[in-house]
Amino acid sequence: MLALVSALAAGQLVAAFVGPGASPFFAVGNAAIDLTPGWLKDFAVRSFGTADKTVLLAGMAVVLVAVAVAAGLVSRRRPLPGQLIIGFFGVLGIAAVLARSDLGQLAVVAPLVSLLAGVGVFGLLHRAALSRGVSASRRAFLGTVAAAGAAGVAGALAGSAKDADGSRAGVGPLTAARPAPPIPADADFAKLGTPAFLTPNSGFYRIDTALVVPQVRAEDWRLRLHGMVDREITYRYDDIRNRPLVERIVTLCCVSNPVGGPYISTARFLGVDLADLLSEAGVRPGAEQLFSTSVDGFTAGTPLATVLEPGRGAMLAIGMNGEPLPIKHGFPARLVVPGLYGYVSATKWVTDLEVTTWSARQAYWLKRGWAEQAPVKTESRIDAPRGTAAAGKVRVAGTAWAQHTGIDRVEVRLDDGPWRQAVLSAEVTVDAWRMWWAELDATPGAHTVTVRATDRTGATQTDRVADVVPDGATGWHTITFTAS
Repeated sequence: MLALVSALAAGQLVAAFVGPGASPFFAVGNAAIDLTPGWLKDFAVRSFGTADKTVLLAGMAVVLVAVAVAAGLVSRRRPLPGQLIIGFFGVLGIAAVLARSDLGQLAVVAPLVSLLAGVGVFGLLHRAALSRGVSASRRAFLGTVAAAGAAGVAGALAGSAKDADGSRAGVGPLTAARPAPPIPADADFAKLGTPAFLTPNSGFYRIDTALVVPQVRAEDWRLRLHGMVDREITYRYDDIRNRPLVERIVTLCCVSNPVGGPYISTARFLGVDLADLLSEAGVRPGAEQLFSTSVDGFTAGTPLATVLEPGRGAMLAIGMNGEPLPIKHGFPARLVVPGLYGYVSATKWVTDLEVTTWSARQAYWLKRGWAEQAPVKTESRIDAPRGTAAAGKVRVAGTAWAQHTGIDRVEVRLDDGPWRQAVLSAEVTVDAWRMWWAELDATPGAHTVTVRATDRTGATQTDRVADVVPDGATGWHTITFTAS
C-alpha cells in the first residue's frame, strides 16, 4: 500500500512539471475512456451522469488497492513477485502516456519515475521488515508515509506554478461590443417549475472526455488556424480579447441527453465570430469540415457550411454569463455553434482549428460510430409536477427546444385525452430553449402527462423512440404523478 502511495505521489509530482495528463493514474484513466465502446459510455452517462469520471477513478483506486494488497501477500518471503506486479502496472502507465497525442515525449518521465519509486519503496520496506524487526519496520513505514505525503504536497505546489485559476482571475471584465438582447421577465416560468432561462455557470451541464480538467493559462494559450486556407494564422488570447466582442444567448445540448434528460443548458456566450477568423485565413474550395482539437487531444468535426452560414452565429467563445469561461467549461476558449449537438460543435480548451475534408480527418466520436452531421432535434421536456399534486386544476410546466429553428407550439395531454396547447414563454432567440405551461383537470389518482413540440417549419417531434446513438434520442417525454 505504501509503495502504491509513493508511486502515485511521485508520478503526480513529476506530472506537475510536464503536464497533468502525464500522471500515470490519469493517463490510464484517459486510455480507459478512449477505449470504452459507445454503448458502455452511454450506460455510464445514463447511470452516473456527470459523476461518471468520479466513478471511474474510484473504481481504478479500488482495483489498485486490491492489487497492492495481493502484491504484498504474495511477497512475504521475497520482493520479486510484488515488484513484477508493480512493474506490469508501471509499463501500463508508460504505454498509456505514450499513446496520448496531446503529450510530448518528456511526459514519459512521470510514469517512469512512478515505476521506479514504486519498485524502490517496495524493495526498501521489504528488506526493512525482514532484516530489522518489527519496530524498525514501523519506523520505515512512518518514514515512507511522510515522504509520500511530502511528495504529494510538493506536486500540488508545483502545479500551482501554472495556475489557470489565477490566470483566469487576471483576465478582468469582458465587455461586449454587440451585447445580446435583454431577457424579458416572462422568458421562463420558474415559479411553476421550469428552469431559470439562464443557467448559472455552476449549474451548467458538463459532459466531456477530460478525466482531468485541462489547466491552461491565458498567457500560454495559442490557437492555430491552418489546413485548406490561404494563410496559416496563430492567435494569442489577447488577439481575441482585444477584438470587438459579440455576445449571444445559446442553448447547448449533449447528444447523450435522453428524452426528458438534464444535459441541456443556456448561457450568454461572449467571443468572436468563427466566420471572421476563417475569412482572415481564406478558406480554399473543397473544404468540408472545421476539425478542432482540444489541449487534451479531444477532436471534433464541425460542418464548415454550418460554421460559415450567414446568421448562424458560430463563435470562438472566451466568456460565459458575464465572466471569463470557467475552467471546466473551456477556459481560455471554446467553440459554440448554435443548433448542433456538442460533440461536433462545442470543443472546450480548443487549441487547433484545421480546415479540411471529411475523408482526410475523422474526429473522436465519428470514429466511434456517431453521425457526421448532428443538428439538434426538436424536443420537449416536462419539469413539473414531480410525484404528487393537488387534485383539480394541475399546472404542468416544462421546456422545449428547436435550436436555430425556433419553437412554434407545445401541446400536452393528460392520460390518453385530447392534446391541449400550452402557453409559451417569450422567445428570446431561436437559438435558445423556450418554456411552457398548461393547466389540466386531474381527478384523484394516478395520471400520465405527455408533451410534444412543433418547430417553426411545422414539423412536430416524432413519437418514435430512438436511442441517443448515432445522432440523438427521439420520442415524447411522459411523466406520471398522483393527484390527491
